[in-house]
Amino acid sequence: MKQFDDETKIRKHSAERSRYLNWRFWLRQALSYGLLTTASAATVLWAAPYIGSRSAVQTATSEAGLPQSNFALAYEEAQFLADPLAASGELAAGEVLADSDDFAEDGAYLLSQATGTERLVTGANFIADAVDRTGPAVVRINSARTVVSRRGPSVFDDPFFREFFGDMGVPNQPSQRRVENGTGSGFILDANGTIVTNAHVVEGADQVTVTFKDGRELRGEVVGEDSLTDVAVIKVDASNLPTVTVGNSDVLRPGEWAIAIGNPLGLDNTVTAGIISATGRTSAQIRVPDKRVQFIQTDAAINPGNSGGPLLNERGEVIGVNTAIIGNAQGLGFAIPINQARAIANELVTKGRVDHAYLGIQMRTLTAALKEEINANSSQGVRLSADTGVVILGVARNSPAAQSGIQLGDVIVSMNGESVTDASRVQQIVADNGLGDAIALTLNRQGRTVELSVRPGAFPVQ
Repeated sequence: MKQFDDETKIRKHSAERSRYLNWRFWLRQALSYGLLTTASAATVLWAAPYIGSRSAVQTATSEAGLPQSNFALAYEEAQFLADPLAASGELAAGEVLADSDDFAEDGAYLLSQATGTERLVTGANFIADAVDRTGPAVVRINSARTVVSRRGPSVFDDPFFREFFGDMGVPNQPSQRRVENGTGSGFILDANGTIVTNAHVVEGADQVTVTFKDGRELRGEVVGEDSLTDVAVIKVDASNLPTVTVGNSDVLRPGEWAIAIGNPLGLDNTVTAGIISATGRTSAQIRVPDKRVQFIQTDAAINPGNSGGPLLNERGEVIGVNTAIIGNAQGLGFAIPINQARAIANELVTKGRVDHAYLGIQMRTLTAALKEEINANSSQGVRLSADTGVVILGVARNSPAAQSGIQLGDVIVSMNGESVTDASRVQQIVADNGLGDAIALTLNRQGRTVELSVRPGAFPVQ
């Protein structure tokens, strides 16, 4: 039997400390005897409220041949302990139980009660358990798209030929059609066949086929896709399908477990595991500046074909949609947070599109080096005096920014009273603001402070 070595974790409650230590010791003893032996009956009565229900206490009382009066007394005793030491008592019980594979779930529950979170301390097979729960709802998505091209014989590409004849000498050739096939992953959001995946998995697809873990294949219809967030929704004609459980990506912390399931290179239901490496990675940081996502970074292996599959926490809940990797690197995978992906999916289901708020500006975070570079280039007629903020490098014609008076070379200093020093924060404020509501801007315009208001519009449809 393992000895207690976690006395340092006990909170100091001087009046009840000795009694509490005694309870921890006998709780451990109860576990070692299997809880329901006559020899430990009294201990069972004491400990059972923490690891089971009132019925468990009554069962122990009966099997020990003790009068029912003992039940009330024991339960009262346990509750007395729980009152002054609720948090630390449950924490200790969770730690004790979690040490034993047989009582891992009970320990996890008590730990969650003590910490006020949904976090679990799980057994040795928690990854397998998470996969068992979620795996049936992970699907393979095959897409086919027709590509049309015109191309003459290779001889006409010869530089010597083009030097003398140019394009006029190239005969007209009939268009050539070829089919491109792609494979990705997805997961079932509801039992009636709503499936979430990446937009790039189904982009331009003429035909989509969904393959389930049990081997069934069904034709899929693309309900909608959003290229700015890389989220798409597919619908299949089916019912009573297994579904995923959705977690909360807003509470993720670096260091937590991360489990990826998908179909990399056609290898169905491949499982990889790692940790959450970081949260809030901007699209610029991961080299996809055209996206509007604050990515989850993970070192769980993500490969081609994983795109659109779920990223899970230790409980098997979906916390992200696996999306991207950085080439020539190891352990750098990225996922769309599930809270954002689910909101986008809901809009695609209800409207078939997503209206993203935009200002119509090109911008960069102002640094000392960028300031020096701009000031050295007098051809633009712009000279910066601000040292921090977000500098405007372009304003789209007829955009909300242009209509509000934002100019090339303006430096955004604050938005709605919040100081901004990073371009990604500007993008996030605009996205959170949504359409219609005005944003108050404070600008530095070549040394002068300018106050104006801009009302974001809908991102133009390409």
